Amino acid sequence: MTKPDAKPAITQAMIDAYDEYTHLTLDRRRFMEQLTRLAGSGAAAAAIAPLLAANSAQAAVVADNDPRVNGEDISYPGSSGEMKGYLVKPADKAGKLGTVIVVHENRGLNPHIRDVTRRVALEGFVALAPDFLSPLGGTPTDEDKARDMFAKLDPAQTIANGVATVAFLKSDKDGNGKVGAIGFCWGGGTVNMLAINAPDLSAGVAYYGMQPKAADVSRIKAALLLHYGGLDERINAGIDAFKKELDAAHVEYTVYVYQGAKNHAFNNDTSAARYDKKAADLAWGRTIAFLKQKLA
Repeated sequence: MTKPDAKPAITQAMIDAYDEYTHLTLDRRRFMEQLTRLAGSGAAAAAIAPLLAANSAQAAVVADNDPRVNGEDISYPGSSGEMKGYLVKPADKAGKLGTVIVVHENRGLNPHIRDVTRRVALEGFVALAPDFLSPLGGTPTDEDKARDMFAKLDPAQTIANGVATVAFLKSDKDGNGKVGAIGFCWGGGTVNMLAINAPDLSAGVAYYGMQPKAADVSRIKAALLLHYGGLDERINAGIDAFKKELDAAHVEYTVYVYQGAKNHAFNNDTSAARYDKKAADLAWGRTIAFLKQKLA
């Protein structure tokens, strides 16, 4: 007999349904209907949904008042208007540092991404997380509203704002002129596109990011590090074709596919169902080593 306080069982089908919902092909009502069928009841679905979603109340790895870093909300010039962002630097910085753009998921510049930005800064970088929803007023506190806003973004303007962010960081007074980028989910795809459109980008790290069009890959100048979850069939379907084009264009790149129970968003430690600590720690170690090498 199941105990009343037992943790609900989460299946791969539930995770797949949530992935479909978060990437704009399911609305909230249809997602809950599907989850109810999979869970067996509305009550079970209601208990499981928060485990699939990110928990903004999850404690940060690096607190926003951590004395080892200095973070501030800033505004800077975008391609055709003001961009908002979160800029973090090590408190004990010595000399010029490599600079890193941290690109959020399709939930915008939320507490989790701010935490990741502080983690990057703590590794010895100037780190800036742009709010790519700035043209629409910025990231709202309601993550479902943020998700809906992404469909309203102009893709060309988004990339132009990314290129403007590269230029902004390249001239940062504490930076060494070398700019890298790291992105997750929507942000991973954005990093891939930034590598195509920003010749000044030195390094790009894409976590489970959508691959760009084959015809554009030859324009990539940056070295790439690409992380994928073994169970992320939707994104992984494009890996082989991407590798073929990267090879043909003689782009420097490394691909890691984390096998086993590694889903899309496996790095997001605020999502109990999808986070995989072992894979996330391994990928993070590889990411920091790569950025230190390419941005030195």
